[in-house]
Amino acid sequence: MRGAVRLDFWTIVLGLAIVLIGWMLVWPIGQVLVLGFINPETQTFTTANYSKVLTHPYYLTALKNTVLVGVGGMVGACLLGVPLAYFTARYTIWGRSLITTLAVLALVSPPFIGAYSWVVLMGNNGSLTQLLKSLGIAVPSIYGMPGIILVFSLKFFPFVYLMTASALRNINRSFEEAAENMGCTPLQRFFKVTLPLVFPAISSGAILCFVLSIADFGTPSIIGRDLQTLSTIAYNQYTSEMGGPPTMAVSISMLMIVISMLAVALQRYLIGKRRYAGALTNLTVPKACTGGFGLAVHALCYTIVGLATLPIVVVVFTSFLQTSGPVFTGGFGLNSYARVIHEVPEVILNTFKFSLIASALITVAGGLVSYLIVRRDTVLSGALDAVLMVPYAVPGVVMAIGFLLTFNHGALDLVGTGTIIVLILFIRRLPYGVRATSSVLRQIKPSIEEAAVSLGASPAKAFWKVTVPLMMPGVLAGAMMSFITAINELSSTLLLYTAPTATMPVRIYSAVLDGEFGIAAALSTILLVSSGLCVFIVLRFSESKEGAFV
Repeated sequence: MRGAVRLDFWTIVLGLAIVLIGWMLVWPIGQVLVLGFINPETQTFTTANYSKVLTHPYYLTALKNTVLVGVGGMVGACLLGVPLAYFTARYTIWGRSLITTLAVLALVSPPFIGAYSWVVLMGNNGSLTQLLKSLGIAVPSIYGMPGIILVFSLKFFPFVYLMTASALRNINRSFEEAAENMGCTPLQRFFKVTLPLVFPAISSGAILCFVLSIADFGTPSIIGRDLQTLSTIAYNQYTSEMGGPPTMAVSISMLMIVISMLAVALQRYLIGKRRYAGALTNLTVPKACTGGFGLAVHALCYTIVGLATLPIVVVVFTSFLQTSGPVFTGGFGLNSYARVIHEVPEVILNTFKFSLIASALITVAGGLVSYLIVRRDTVLSGALDAVLMVPYAVPGVVMAIGFLLTFNHGALDLVGTGTIIVLILFIRRLPYGVRATSSVLRQIKPSIEEAAVSLGASPAKAFWKVTVPLMMPGVLAGAMMSFITAINELSSTLLLYTAPTATMPVRIYSAVLDGEFGIAAALSTILLVSSGLCVFIVLRFSESKEGAFV
């Protein structure tokens, strides 16, 4: 019965999970919230910090910029992802699996690598910029708002594509056939029938794009020039407030959380207003895609994924160019990799060490928590499921500040250690493990576990001996996605690292800012190859290539 509490193994696990989530997620964010209301001089309650953030032109401009890049990135992602999803789902596109693989590769590469690649191509001295100038063609600058929106659109559209394509394939075609029989044109049918049916999927992908766009720190820092967003200001404010309470930094951070939560609430409201459902029968059969129309559709699909993966090609290519300090001198060689191995081998070791430990913890914790959510349907497990959505919406900068406030006292003084980086990677990526495992667990009949218990096995033994082997595909998918996102994490680690605990994303970010493009390209290639191998493993062991990542 819902709400019943049984004192058994899983009750103990639930209690430990609540303590863990409260300690590593709720408490740090709570500290950020409280500190924003404290006067740093008098240590008294005040609303002056938030008043300043909401009234000062400097912060209002940053707020406007944040909303614009978020909306721009979201709209751009939808404009790319929805058409790509529609054509790949409704037509027999040659190389559809390749398109999906390229989209996923673009998704798992860090946004700041995309920003770096576009600087190499279309910066003031970029190769494409110089080529077009030699032909007498003026090109717009990649720096500023347009460049940021471009990077976010090409980076995050796979969320919209993967979710929308899956929804389109599951539509009962009788709905669309009925619209045609009533005289609707194909365009009218799309907007009046198809679009409302897949709106929940589109909106879910769109809201992810919005939240990730406003939370990203590296891209605005690299190509924003003088354009400030809330994430860059929060980082700058924190570094300027070091030695004292980071009141303004946390006030800005809370504003970012509010924006993210409002966006999520709006999306849930819109979904609630549109309830459409149908049985997974009489599904649409993809049509042939030939002639001039087919050529145009194929060109569009491959242009989208081609532009999205172009940063990957640029990074890999430039990593093999000869360099002299920060300058590419022409010709090919391995001197950038030699510099990486000689100068910064520890950052590679740190990245894989921290990410592997965090992923191992996520694998164990994610499996246990997902079982609680799916099999133990109580008020507490439901609340746990809801709370685990928070890391999706909370920017990395906010979490990092919360961790610095929480883990800097007595025996829990972890600031400057590798442990604090492992912990923040764990809590920020735990939802990936829980979600991937839960999706598989829901497909496993509880009767299998009940049979094991009826034969004399304890609930814990039935879980480890029966359930765990069956949900291993979800466990592997969650572990790999956790590892991919962990090795690419920048926004939180940038505030938490010290010289001995620096990671590849941190070193790439600093190398780009310092003009060390050879080292940046070599380290980025190592990250991309690692991410690509993980993508291959996930696609290999997942029943659905699209579903593994959404």
